[in-house]
Amino acid sequence: MRLRVLAFVLALLLQPVLAAEPPDVVIDPGGVPPEALQAITGAVDAITRLAEDQDGGEVTRLRRRARDATVSALETQGYFSSKVDLLVGRDTLGETWDITIEPGPRTDVRSVDIGFRGKIAEPEFTGKVSTLKEDWPLDEGMPFINEQWSQAKTALLDEVSRKDFLLARIAHSQATVEAVEAKADLKVQVDSGPRVRMGKLRLIGLKRVPESLIERYVQYTPGEPYDQDRLDEWQQALQTTAFFRGAFVVMDSREQSRETLDNGDVEMPLVVRVTEAPARRYGASLGVDSDNGVRAEGLYRQNVVFGLPVWIETGVGVDKNRQRFFFDVHLPPSASGYRDSFGVLASHSDIEGLDTTRYGLGWRRNQSRKAAGDSRVEYETQWSMLVAHDRTRIEGAEGYDVPTLVGGWQWLRRDVNDKYDPREGNLVELDLGAGVTLDKREPFYRTGLRAQQWWPIGKRDVLTFRAEVGKVWSQTDRLPEDFGFRTGGARTIRGYRYNSIGLPRGDAIIGAPALAVASIEYMHYFNDLFGMSVFFDAGDATTSFRDMDMHYGYGIGALLRTPAGPFMMDLAYGQKDRRLRLHFSLGVAF
Repeated sequence: MRLRVLAFVLALLLQPVLAAEPPDVVIDPGGVPPEALQAITGAVDAITRLAEDQDGGEVTRLRRRARDATVSALETQGYFSSKVDLLVGRDTLGETWDITIEPGPRTDVRSVDIGFRGKIAEPEFTGKVSTLKEDWPLDEGMPFINEQWSQAKTALLDEVSRKDFLLARIAHSQATVEAVEAKADLKVQVDSGPRVRMGKLRLIGLKRVPESLIERYVQYTPGEPYDQDRLDEWQQALQTTAFFRGAFVVMDSREQSRETLDNGDVEMPLVVRVTEAPARRYGASLGVDSDNGVRAEGLYRQNVVFGLPVWIETGVGVDKNRQRFFFDVHLPPSASGYRDSFGVLASHSDIEGLDTTRYGLGWRRNQSRKAAGDSRVEYETQWSMLVAHDRTRIEGAEGYDVPTLVGGWQWLRRDVNDKYDPREGNLVELDLGAGVTLDKREPFYRTGLRAQQWWPIGKRDVLTFRAEVGKVWSQTDRLPEDFGFRTGGARTIRGYRYNSIGLPRGDAIIGAPALAVASIEYMHYFNDLFGMSVFFDAGDATTSFRDMDMHYGYGIGALLRTPAGPFMMDLAYGQKDRRLRLHFSLGVAF
């Protein structure tokens, strides 16, 4: 008897604690589609989380709220005659809620009435009105879902107000639902208001940057009809320049700024608000890899020079193989997105017995663009022209001096999920070049093609294949150092010294007329940071494709993901050299 009394007392004491636990919910959806079940689950979960730390009376009220929330969630998915039962039970873990749903018929759209008033209702805009009605997404016979109804109205208003009618608004909207017949009649009326025109240009935030830079992109005549697409294009163009940290192009829609014209149209000022980038910027970078050793670079950049909308960049870079100095002047991007720059350079390199000193004056044009729509595909195109004088010294052979004029064109297509650490996608690059020696008028030509593909395997693994081919045609042996092909080292053919595969001359390796390289690599990550790889590289650079004697390299590698991309350390065996080499790369910018 005492044990029964003690158990009863303990049950009374523990009852509030048990009630405080969230109930275990089981939902019988009754055949509703997944999107409706997701809405129901979300609504019920929000209620059950409130059950913690509540007393018994409050939990009872929450049960009613859970049932009502289920009914409301069903209505948002088009079920207006549903039946919902909530059965309360208890198991060893606490209270249980069994929710049974009989959804009933789903309500369909029976009729749609879209009306317009204001300036847009005039005959001049009959075509636009017809297009708006045709593009209405919630047609007759479709399920009436609350979210789609709201999205359709928002899209309609956005489309009306995007051009000509900035002041448009939804004047009236109504959805009449007959639950018994499971039919919905929709009615929307849009008031476009007056036609809006772009007035005078107002600039806010300019200090050092001249107004001419704004006018380079924002080109219109006051009085032209408002067009949000043009405003977006101007804003994007300003934001892509190096002169601003932020740029916004908007209409000043404040009532006191409006001017009503004789024909009833409204004119508003066009406002360009910018935040200028710092006038000067200093930078430095430090890196190390197995090919070039420790490398360091210093950089100075200045926006706006002598009051002109240009920026200059000058820097010095040093590693064990190369040293260079450059001074570039960058013009602002054109309205078409072209970026032009010109400058001077001085460089020196000494690799595999080939010692080259270069002085040059060059011009470069770049264009970057994305494919249409939501595609992740990006294109980069580069044109270049360089007048240079190369002083080439070849260990164990006669060197030469050669002045050249070289023109180049590069085209890159990138379609990857991550620009710095791809896991899926591909990259293709085409390179064309032509030049002539200025002293003897000897022409030379070059073409190259590079491609890489990534395939995801499972959750963490990646298989990648890359290949590169190139060919040079020339009527001279005095080629610029970077026009011929040399290969070997990290990211090319591992297991061999950097640029050690090419055309032998004396005791040096110089650029060859033909190149072919291929590699396959399998990468496995143990977690989000660390992984390993196995790889096989093959290729050669020599006089012609027929004369190629392939160099093979294969091995294993360690991988570490960093914000700048993966750090790779590869141990590779070069079959021709019959030795192991360690290749690695690491870059840190500050």
